[in-house]
Amino acid sequence: MGHRKLKKFAEVAEFPNVIQTHLFPEDGITFPLKGKWKPDYFKNGNPIVLELGCGRGEYTVGLARRFPNRNFIGMDIKGARIWKGAKAAIEENLANAAFVRNRIDFIETYFAPGEASEIWIPFPDPFPGKEQKRLVAPPFIKRYRNLAPSGSIIHLKTDNHDLYEYALEQVNEHHYPLLCHSANVYSDIETLGPDRFALLTEIQTYYEKLFLAAGSKIHYVEFRI
Repeated sequence: MGHRKLKKFAEVAEFPNVIQTHLFPEDGITFPLKGKWKPDYFKNGNPIVLELGCGRGEYTVGLARRFPNRNFIGMDIKGARIWKGAKAAIEENLANAAFVRNRIDFIETYFAPGEASEIWIPFPDPFPGKEQKRLVAPPFIKRYRNLAPSGSIIHLKTDNHDLYEYALEQVNEHHYPLLCHSANVYSDIETLGPDRFALLTEIQTYYEKLFLAAGSKIHYVEFRI
């Protein structure tokens, strides 16, 4: 492991806005903030929005800047990636942004039923040939329903057309209310509307910039669970 990555791991471990407990369901230990994120961590009663597979936390930070009356939590297993978003949130004094370092499989360890109100999934691994590992597959939607109230919104943003089509298939098969979708976000302001278009084009992830530079189209699906 390189010196820069080791340094980031060391710094992340000291960041006050990064939770690194590495609890697993079988541990039988209750995460102390579970069900108490609003009063004990954020010190407010504002809604909690999750960014899953947050990488460098572009959406956690970008949304926290735009919506000071909401709380945002990014979750990812990669500490060196989380470092960038967490550091930016600290430098900008974004008290409404935090990060959890662990696998998305264990999300119910950290959040109580009804604790999250909205979920963003920007550019997740498409897992070709392993559909049940996709973050919009039924096992994950079941987890989200265990921590978000009925009717909560899921946002999927991806460059992978197969994943885009898969998400639409899931929406249709399970009768999730479809709010919006686009096969080419950057050329579809008419479908998306100006506010949604701004969120989807002004906040760009590291990988999204690479995909755009390579000429890839960006897809989007928004639905309720």
